Amino acid sequence: MTDVVMPQMGESIVEGTLTKWLKKPGEQVERDEPLFEISTDKVDTEIPSPAAGTLREVLVEEGKTVGINTVVARIEDGTGNGASAAKAPAAKAAPAPPVSAAAPVETPAVQTPAAPAAPVAAAVEPSEPAGPLSPLVRKMARENHIDLSRVKGTGAGGRITKQDVEAYLAAGQAPAAATPAPSRPAPAPVQAPSAAPAGYIPPAAPSPAKVRVEPMSTMRQKIAEHMVMSKRTSAHVTTIHRVDMTKVAKMRDRHKADFQARYGMSLTYLPFVVRAAVEALRTYPIVNASIEGTNILYHNEINIGIAVALENGLIVPVIRNADERNVLGLQRAIVDLASRARSRQLKPDEVQGGTFSITNFGSFGSLVGTPIINQPQVAIMGVGAVTKEPVVIDDAIAIRSMCYLSLTFDHRLIDGALADQFTAKAKSVLENWSEEVL
Repeated sequence: MTDVVMPQMGESIVEGTLTKWLKKPGEQVERDEPLFEISTDKVDTEIPSPAAGTLREVLVEEGKTVGINTVVARIEDGTGNGASAAKAPAAKAAPAPPVSAAAPVETPAVQTPAAPAAPVAAAVEPSEPAGPLSPLVRKMARENHIDLSRVKGTGAGGRITKQDVEAYLAAGQAPAAATPAPSRPAPAPVQAPSAAPAGYIPPAAPSPAKVRVEPMSTMRQKIAEHMVMSKRTSAHVTTIHRVDMTKVAKMRDRHKADFQARYGMSLTYLPFVVRAAVEALRTYPIVNASIEGTNILYHNEINIGIAVALENGLIVPVIRNADERNVLGLQRAIVDLASRARSRQLKPDEVQGGTFSITNFGSFGSLVGTPIINQPQVAIMGVGAVTKEPVVIDDAIAIRSMCYLSLTFDHRLIDGALADQFTAKAKSVLENWSEEVL
């Protein structure tokens, strides 16, 4: 028997939330095959199985947060003991029928007087089902007026999971339990609503159908906490500069086909912007700094965080020593980090240690944005979409490839003049681009 434990995903990580089981009890699992997903305050990732065999039991249900090294499941080796183990619970379940046979005797006595007096209260305070319940399951039952004794649990030991409650709601059983009788006395109240019986409920959708309650994921909660903390910590100010990207656009157009053929990836505008930001950070190192109390920490490394949009949130993996990479190296790093972020394969160390961040909202068509600083950094650059626009050059109208760079900075440390000088430096590098990309 092999114990599966909650791993430590970094030196500062002390707990994790088990968000999803990828295998069910009784199923076969191979060594290093993804077994479950966890979410920490740093990253979401899949955890591989430490051994091959049969998933004997699940000890921690989905949505529960536990400390590192907590045993979350047990795997039985693949020698065939799993089959006998599967029969053991069935044998133990045999004494259950006498209990269920006695249940009908008590059920009518409890429900008969309660139904006419307070049917909602009966749903809010259900009889306790077998097995422990997570706070999430209790909350969902309370908010949706679900009698958990009616919900069939599929978790370990018959415990009710979040998916069981969602399946119960999806089947439409909760509304039916809440209003079993009013649906019948409705032959003609449509024409005479004033004459409808006192207990009649119109066929319009009930209030629970107008809102769907869904708890935030751990990642969403951490993003919310981090954003509010950042706004509360830093004095946010944003400056915006318009940049002529024509030289970069022409170089990109010349080389993108060859770049794709050689390296198997697209050449985007983002590595050019990162290179320009690196040059500006070299010129104005205070933008690469952070604040600790009343001290300024000047970082010797330039580690650029690149915001990556996920289906359920946002993560900022870090390109370390970005000043040592050319356009090709930066493009490779961006593609690698983004793909592994979306496949939940980032390590906690890869989302820590950034000294400056860049977010490319232009990839979604946005022209201008005012991003929030990624603490403990003191600035973040936003990149808008590159579009062709008519521009006046030497009193003549020309069509140029333009974009907007926005720099949000912490006014506690950086003044507006320095922020504009920094952005102007990045703008100058892009408008006068001369570095080859191949």
